[in-house]
Amino acid sequence: MKFIDLNCDMGEVPAAIAAQESLMRWITSVNVACGGHAGDEHTMTSTVEQALRWKRALGAHPGYPDRVHFGRKEMDLSSKRVRDFVFEQVRALADIAHLSGATLTHVKPHGALYNQAVHRAPLAEAIAAGVARWNRDVVLVGLAGSPMLEVFRAAGFAVAAEAFADRRYEANGTLRSREFDDALIGDAAHAAEQALSIVQRGTVIARGGFEVAVHADTICIHGDTPGAVEIAAAVSRTLRDADITLRSLAARRKEK
Repeated sequence: MKFIDLNCDMGEVPAAIAAQESLMRWITSVNVACGGHAGDEHTMTSTVEQALRWKRALGAHPGYPDRVHFGRKEMDLSSKRVRDFVFEQVRALADIAHLSGATLTHVKPHGALYNQAVHRAPLAEAIAAGVARWNRDVVLVGLAGSPMLEVFRAAGFAVAAEAFADRRYEANGTLRSREFDDALIGDAAHAAEQALSIVQRGTVIARGGFEVAVHADTICIHGDTPGAVEIAAAVSRTLRDADITLRSLAARRKEK
């Protein structure tokens, strides 16, 4: 039997908080923006409460403290600065979750912080150190097949390899930069087909027609992608129709 976690980045757009409820139906894990690239006390509290209602695994989604560029512009910060803001953001969400009776099960970096850490070991180390300052007993999520996962493991964390249903890939297994118009997959059927290929065959068709190996524990659907609800629904239905069980990383970790 095949298992996969479907995660979604949420709490990033205040005006879309109510609409997130429609996404919760289709996913298994929620990554909550926690005050860096986006998010505030209200959006964090609302998203945590939604996740609790739907019994979804709850994780932190820390990003560069750069709201102007939504955390998607590369930055060159010291390791100490990264450690500090990762810790502060994760702790802020953890405190809010605690007030609602919830706990965080995973941490997934956002945007440029994530993409730069894919091949920059010192940055991945700083992320891990920031999380470890709060709690080491969580899963760190990183790009499938990338060195950042080995850095997270070396720091003593359980890790989850992540792939993307709504993003195009380069031939080297990295994500197509959002600077390009074709970086996103907006067609729900296409996204579902890519997700199914990831789970069943461990591959994606990258730009240029290259088949790239992608072995994942979790698949992301971005909450701010246009048509995110339709994409999430198509991905979920397609995987379930193929007898693939959707189960959160937290649930699978408890079973082991």
